Amino acid sequence: MPVPTDELLLSAPAGATSKPIGTPPVNGSALEALADPAHAAPADARELTRVLLRRLAGLEEGTREFSYVRSTLIELNLTLVRFAIRRFGRTKEPYEDLLQVGSVGLIKAIDRFDPDLGVEFTTYAVPTIVGEIRRHFRDTTWSVHVPRRLQELRLDLAKAQDALAQTLDREPTVADLAAHLSLPEEEVVEGLAAANAHTAGSLDLTAPGESDGQQPADRLGRVDGGYGLVENLVALKPLIARLPERERLILSLRFTEDLTQSQIGARLGLSQMHVSRLLSRTLAELRTGLADDRT
Repeated sequence: MPVPTDELLLSAPAGATSKPIGTPPVNGSALEALADPAHAAPADARELTRVLLRRLAGLEEGTREFSYVRSTLIELNLTLVRFAIRRFGRTKEPYEDLLQVGSVGLIKAIDRFDPDLGVEFTTYAVPTIVGEIRRHFRDTTWSVHVPRRLQELRLDLAKAQDALAQTLDREPTVADLAAHLSLPEEEVVEGLAAANAHTAGSLDLTAPGESDGQQPADRLGRVDGGYGLVENLVALKPLIARLPERERLILSLRFTEDLTQSQIGARLGLSQMHVSRLLSRTLAELRTGLADDRT
């Protein structure tokens, strides 16, 4: 039964939140009660949406009637959210998550829509919902940050791959995708490469087909601490060459032959305390010289 379009006075039953909807007769017509606004016929949903949007514009935000009308509008138009989700084709994001994100976009559209502009609500709401879902994909689902242009290109490529796979009965090539989207092949390659950044694999998982049980982390290169040691030795070589012969000998005995300070003193005829002072002074000079070279 079509929803009457007379000017309506909407009143929620006591204790009601978003359903059912009921109105008293006005000018001889009444809005038929809907047990579940989400399952209203499309024509009824459109007419009722127009009426409720005008009614919402005249209500004070925060009142019980405002919340009731707003909630009913959300339920009536959830089909727009589902329609917007289908536009994104295959995705690894859970459907319920996308439904929640799209519902946020629907709420924004309801709150911002001006019924006096004479525009259909769907014309305004669908781009708002799609934009909210796109922001969700851009801000929360990428493992590595890539430019927005490439994120949007990835979605276009995904839809083009699905369409061409059905038409060609095979996986489309880069040339096929470029021709379909009217893009240079280099840009298509860039978009396909960027798609790899959408999800990241675990370094703890065994690679498919590997029988040795090695994980990707086992094959990754590591920083070799020996390079730093080599750099220090190369930098120290001219500094050591400038030391007096006795200090060079003490360094050699201590760090090459691994003798103790007492053993060095016995070999050179010096006390252990004297060797300790000479060694400390020499090392301090080398540290200062090394720091000066690096600056």
